[in-house]
Amino acid sequence: MAGHSKWANIKRQKAVVDAKKGKTFTQLSRAIILAARNGIPDPAGNFQLRTAIDKAKAAGIPNDNIERAIAKGAGTFGSDSSNLEEIRYEGYGPCGVAILIEALTDNRNRTAADLRVAFSKNGGNLGETGCVSWMFAQKGVCVVQGVVDEDQLLEASLEGGAETYEMTEDQTAEVFTEIANLETLNQTLKDKGFKVTDAELRWIPSNHVEITEHDQARSLLKLIDTLEGLDDVQNVTSNFEMSENLMALSIV
Repeated sequence: MAGHSKWANIKRQKAVVDAKKGKTFTQLSRAIILAARNGIPDPAGNFQLRTAIDKAKAAGIPNDNIERAIAKGAGTFGSDSSNLEEIRYEGYGPCGVAILIEALTDNRNRTAADLRVAFSKNGGNLGETGCVSWMFAQKGVCVVQGVVDEDQLLEASLEGGAETYEMTEDQTAEVFTEIANLETLNQTLKDKGFKVTDAELRWIPSNHVEITEHDQARSLLKLIDTLEGLDDVQNVTSNFEMSENLMALSIV
């Protein structure tokens, strides 16, 4: 799984830019709607909903908005969310980079058309289902901050059923596990005194495409930025690697 934290670093660097778009509110609200619809509308008994609410609160979404999103997911607040469906799209970016897009939409034709335009205008192409997903495996990930003793982290991670962990930056680690075990790992780490700042499902690439040219890097990051800017898009994941210096020079 070497190199999988590259994407996490990219996401963190882009977070400041993304937050200014106001799109974060739409994404997080829809995540709450979906979590409430897929399980019980009570965060105490719905891990997916609980983590979605935590992310929404961290982003500054008002409690009224959060409660309204839960009600929409539960079907007790209008019917405008009843047609929302999860769809995964796949495609290629510049240099043959593989891209996975997770969308939540009430009109799959509109979403597909928007994605096709975004790809074609930025040096990529929207592919068929299965064209790149074979290169990825979905895992549960806990992000842990304030790690001062790796041995303690390793012990807690093993106890929680983790597969592996990786230090991504100073005192920050990402701990990986099977999807079904994410809630158990999250709770075990917290019980052991670790500060878990995020618990999510993430697509991990099995191979990587290294980007070394500035023009290629800029085109690729522009494509990803455009895809993430679409209202129906929840997450975008890719399998590229590039140096932090090149990323800093090329980021949109």
